[in-house]
Amino acid sequence: MPAGAVVLARDADVEALAVGPETAGVWVVLGEGEMPPGFQPFLVLSADAGDALIDRALAAAAVCAATLGRVRELAAEAEEARNRQLELARVGIALTAERDLDRLLTLILSTSRQLVGADAGSLYLIEDDIEGKRLRFVLAQNDSLPAAGGYIASSVALDATSLAGHAAVTGEAVAIADAHQLPVGAPYRFNPNFDLAHGYVTRSLLAAPLATRTGEVIGVLELINRKRAAGPPLLDAAGADGLVVPFGSGDIEMIRALAAQAAVAIENTRLVREIEGLFEGFVRASVRAIEQRDPSTRGHSVRVAATSVALARAVESNPPQSYRGLRFTREDLTQFRYAGLLHDFGKVGVREAVLTKGNKLFPERLALVEERFRHARRAVEAQAWKRLAKALASPGHPAGDAEFEAVESEIARANAELDELFANILLANEPAVLSAPTANLLARSRSATFPAPDGHALSLLEPDELRVLAVERGSLSESERREIESHVEHSYQFLLTIPWPKRYARVPTIAYGHHEKLDGSGYPHHLPGVEIAPEVRMMTVCDIFDALAAGDRPYKHAMPAERALAVVEEEARAGRLDSELVGVFIAARIFEVGEGSQESL
Repeated sequence: MPAGAVVLARDADVEALAVGPETAGVWVVLGEGEMPPGFQPFLVLSADAGDALIDRALAAAAVCAATLGRVRELAAEAEEARNRQLELARVGIALTAERDLDRLLTLILSTSRQLVGADAGSLYLIEDDIEGKRLRFVLAQNDSLPAAGGYIASSVALDATSLAGHAAVTGEAVAIADAHQLPVGAPYRFNPNFDLAHGYVTRSLLAAPLATRTGEVIGVLELINRKRAAGPPLLDAAGADGLVVPFGSGDIEMIRALAAQAAVAIENTRLVREIEGLFEGFVRASVRAIEQRDPSTRGHSVRVAATSVALARAVESNPPQSYRGLRFTREDLTQFRYAGLLHDFGKVGVREAVLTKGNKLFPERLALVEERFRHARRAVEAQAWKRLAKALASPGHPAGDAEFEAVESEIARANAELDELFANILLANEPAVLSAPTANLLARSRSATFPAPDGHALSLLEPDELRVLAVERGSLSESERREIESHVEHSYQFLLTIPWPKRYARVPTIAYGHHEKLDGSGYPHHLPGVEIAPEVRMMTVCDIFDALAAGDRPYKHAMPAERALAVVEEEARAGRLDSELVGVFIAARIFEVGEGSQESL
C-alpha cells in the first residue's frame, strides 16, 4: 500500500487486512471495535457515520497524508544533505593530505564527478603566457570514452566567450541544461570539437570557479552530463536524452563547496612546491659555496648525495640480513639527499689554506726555506773566499792555482750537500707516506746551519718546519687535521639554524655523523656502531669511496675505481665500515651512479 494512500475501512476488516505497525497509508476506520496491537488509525468514526462526515474525514486524512509525504521528502533531503556534508568533509581531509599536485588534481576531478554523478569532466588552471593569463586545460576524465579522457585542448582565452572562461571571469558557477540550446543572449558558446572528434554527446554542463580564500580565481572545474543512473556510454543522442539530466541547485552548491576546498588545497600544494623550490635553491647555493672554497672537490657533494640515495633504494629492494624491513618514504629519501648535498658545508668555516693544502709546508713557507738555502749557499761561498783572502794577505803566502781550486772544490761540496738536503726536504714535503731514508735525512737537518753575516750560526730549518715535514702520512699537521675535522661540527651547527620542516628534521644529524666509524675510531664523537643510524652508515661508505676515486686533489691523486673499492672492502674487514652495506654498494654497482651524476649543480 503506498505511503501516501488514504484508506477507508470498517473495523471488522482491519485485522483481516493484516494491519501492522509498518502499515502504510492514512487510515479512517468505521466502527469502534478493538484495533490490532500497534495500529493507530488517523480517525475512528462510528459505524453509522454519514457520508458528509466521512467525506470531511477523508479530506483531512488526505491533508495529513500529503503532510507526512512532505515530511518524508524533507527528511530524505536532510539525510542527503548530511551525507553530502560528510562526503565533503571526507574529501576535504583527502585533499588536504595530498601533496603531489598531479594526484591532487586527479582526486579533485574524480571526486567532483562522483559526488554529482557526472559522466565526464575537465579541469583548468589559470597560468601566465606571453599573451597574458589563459586557462590551461590540465586534466580530463570521461567514463564513456576512457581512452579519450586525457584529451587536452592546450588552453582557452580567459574571457567570457567559453563556459569555463565565463566562470573564471565572473567568479560564479554556471549550469546549463543542454549545451546545444544555450540561453538566449548568453555571452559564452559551446565548442563541439570534442564531440565531433570522438562521437560524444554533451548535454548538461556545470562550470565552477576554483577560488582561494582571498577570492582569487586560480582555475575552473567543469563537469559534463549528470546521469540519473549508470548506463551505456553517451555516444548517441537517444542515449544522452534517456540518461542525462540537468545539474540541480543542490549539485551546484555541492560543487561550489568542493571547488572552494579544492582551490585551497591547490594553493597549499603550490605553496609547498614553492617552499621546496626555495630549499632546493638554498641547497644549490650552499653546494656552490663549498665548491668555490675548494674547487678540487667539485661535484663531490652531488655524487655522495646521488650514491647515498641509490644505496638506500638498493638496500630497500634487496636487503641484507640486518636491514630487512627497512623502508624509506619519498620524504625520507629527500631528507637523505639534502644531508648528502650539505654534509661538507662546514668546510666554509675551515681556513682555505688548510682546506686546499697539497703539501706539508704552505707555499709561502716553502719559499722562505728555499730563500734560506740560497742565503746558505752565498754564505758558504763568501766564507770560503774570505778565508782564502785572509790567507793570501798573510806575509810570504804565495798565491797559486791550487788555493783557488781548493776553495772552489770546498764550495762545490757544500753546495752539493745543501742541494741534497733541499731535495730531501722537497721529497718530505710531499703528502705521501714518509720513507725511512727521508726521515733519517730530516733528522740530520735538525743540526744543519749556515753562518750569518755576524758569524752566528743560523738553522736551515725552523723547529715548526721540521715538525710539519716529519708528518708520517698526508700533508696535515695534528692541529691542521683537527681543524679539517671540525668541518662536521661547523656543518651541524649551521644546519641546526635552518627551520627544517618536520619531515626533514634529521638532516643535521645525518650529515653530522658521516665520519663516524663502526669501531669508534671516527669523529667527532667516536660513536660505536650501535649508535650510528643506517643512513649515516650508507653515507660514510659513499663518502669514502668518492674521496678515494674522485679526480686529483692537491694532496692526492685519484685512485682507479677497482683500487678504491678494494680500500673500502679492507675498511669493512677491519670493522670500520658496515660490510653488508659495502656488499650492496659493490653488488648493485652503486659507485657507477656517482659517475653519471652531475659534476656540479
